[in-house]
Amino acid sequence: MSENNPDFNNLHAWDKDFVWHAFTQMAEYEPLLIERGEGVYLFDTDGNRYIDGSASMWCNVHGHRHPRLDAAITTQLTKVAHTTNLGLSNPTTVRLAQRLADITPSGLEKVFFSSDGSSATEAALKIAFQYWHQSEREERNVSPNQTTHRTKFVSLGEAYHGDTLGAIGVGGVDRFTSIFSPLTFEAIRVPGPGMTASMSSSGDGGPRIDASSQRTTAAATLHELENLFENQGNEIAALIMEPLVQAAGGILVHPPGFLRAVRELTQRFNILLILDEIAVGFGRTGTMFACEKEDVSPDILCLGKGLTAGYLPMAATMTTAAIWNQFLGSHKDGRAFYHGHTFGGNPLAAAVALESLKLFDEENLLEQLPERIQELHDHVARIAKLPHVGDTRQCGLVAGIDLVANKDSGCPYPWEKKMGTVACLAARQHGALLRQLGDTVVIMPPLSISTSELGELIDAAETAIVETTEGAVNIPIGSLQS
Repeated sequence: MSENNPDFNNLHAWDKDFVWHAFTQMAEYEPLLIERGEGVYLFDTDGNRYIDGSASMWCNVHGHRHPRLDAAITTQLTKVAHTTNLGLSNPTTVRLAQRLADITPSGLEKVFFSSDGSSATEAALKIAFQYWHQSEREERNVSPNQTTHRTKFVSLGEAYHGDTLGAIGVGGVDRFTSIFSPLTFEAIRVPGPGMTASMSSSGDGGPRIDASSQRTTAAATLHELENLFENQGNEIAALIMEPLVQAAGGILVHPPGFLRAVRELTQRFNILLILDEIAVGFGRTGTMFACEKEDVSPDILCLGKGLTAGYLPMAATMTTAAIWNQFLGSHKDGRAFYHGHTFGGNPLAAAVALESLKLFDEENLLEQLPERIQELHDHVARIAKLPHVGDTRQCGLVAGIDLVANKDSGCPYPWEKKMGTVACLAARQHGALLRQLGDTVVIMPPLSISTSELGELIDAAETAIVETTEGAVNIPIGSLQS
């Protein structure tokens, strides 16, 4: 941005005065204005360059300003920018729905579009509830207003499924959700594998793990789920979970076979399985969809973020034909899904999503990921040896690095120190933009990142972690919020 622009000197002040930033204490906020992007890099209004180490909140896939993605949007603009999906349709949106039905796990044939991940979760919960309400009503031949017994949902501890009221009802990060609990329902929470009895949210949203506490095993979680389903299965509408890795809960990676075992339990007890792949879908774990790794096909699948390669807001909730059929009937039956969003199925977003899926095929992106995933593994293994790094976790091209006060005991830093925040701020001084979850530094770059770019990103992260934990930086903690 040219400093001759009369607005240049005002932008920082206007940002603080008029923009209410998400998950941010505005009394402490210090602006960083990103003006443009190119590949895996972002540039601020002062011309400083940063590697986008968080994939612009975990959604960028092919990098910024990809010529084909830009062209797809431009081409669609010559036709129509937006038309409602409420009772109308658009050729581009229809093509995307067909493509998603083609590439997602077997049985997922119906696509409900919305605008963001939380909305996809919200739709999934309401679809599951209404499905049971209408199917049980049909079986029992009862009044449409009679309450169904299947009104409960099950979720894993430290789950995060979004910020709308239904989504926080099934969420488990108390820092984000507890204040709103009077406004919504509370899911039945089952401790996920790897959680400890003392695990709780830190003051800045991330998990706090006492390494001396015994961690829940996958077998223990599955045993608790089995008992729950046996005793309350006829009251449970669905279990919702993130497959393979719980992202915003702290990059909590599930052991191999856990997802498959959960799916077998839900099938055995006739409980719907909702998989939230908003953060982990579209190649993030090494396959197009995380659930493919364990040959699992859910009843309902939530997609977002990488759906449009991080270009435009769009999400999708996909279901089976069996669920869809319970919503069919005449107008007088009142079985339609009375839920929707103004920009659901937006043609511009659909156009860039379609082009992104073509790029996956034509640029062989998935075939290149194993090499990059191994490189990330090697980098993280090196960082794990640092004196103030505790647990590290990786699944595909995402990693979490816990900063701890004492490596031997795993004792965490006092949450007031906001060490994860300070480390991410320090990384900016070395040309990388990262996000933290409490004192967990998250590495989640665009999938298109090259070997050299990944090395550059990790060098910046490692240097920042060393400087932060050895007290070599002094950055106002309000500059970056959780």
